[in-house]
Amino acid sequence: MKLIFLYGPAACGKLTVARRLAALTNYPLFHNHLVLDAVTSVFPFGSEPFVRLRSLYWLSMFEEAARQDRPLIFTFAPERTVPDSFIEETRAAVEGHGGEVCFVELQVSPEEQMRRVETPDRKASKKIHSREVLKKFRDGGGAAYRPVPADLVIDTEALAPDAAAQTIMEALALQPLPTPHVMYPDPT
Repeated sequence: MKLIFLYGPAACGKLTVARRLAALTNYPLFHNHLVLDAVTSVFPFGSEPFVRLRSLYWLSMFEEAARQDRPLIFTFAPERTVPDSFIEETRAAVEGHGGEVCFVELQVSPEEQMRRVETPDRKASKKIHSREVLKKFRDGGGAAYRPVPADLVIDTEALAPDAAAQTIMEALALQPLPTPHVMYPDPT
């Protein structure tokens, strides 16, 4: 089992690249905002219950996927409310069941990040979607997090999403699953 752990700052293309990679590999996509949206529907972002539950959901999913030998694509935006222990806990959850974590850093220049942050799909996805909010987040140290190891680094300005996904697939020697992941089976 491989956990493809895509990470980088807001508006670097994590979800876009992850969707392209999922289409190439048939791996399920467990993107960051699935958990963020669920937990913030009850607890404020950054509160103690939010931080605890977010980590619990993430790590539980990783561990169960590894236990079931189910490859997984995950998107992550490093920021200061994530416990420093999260990366090592992720490794332990996956490697404890014979899996492997592949860290892929997606990079973007601050200028391009500012341009991308206001695209309509970001607002629809409840992500940071204004230059003002992104600037406050960056200037206030919101994106401060200890360095995450990178097995592969992709410049999303230099590579289009399809090319980035293909590069990840080839560099990590990912083997596609024979059938696409189906979230809801056809009832017929």
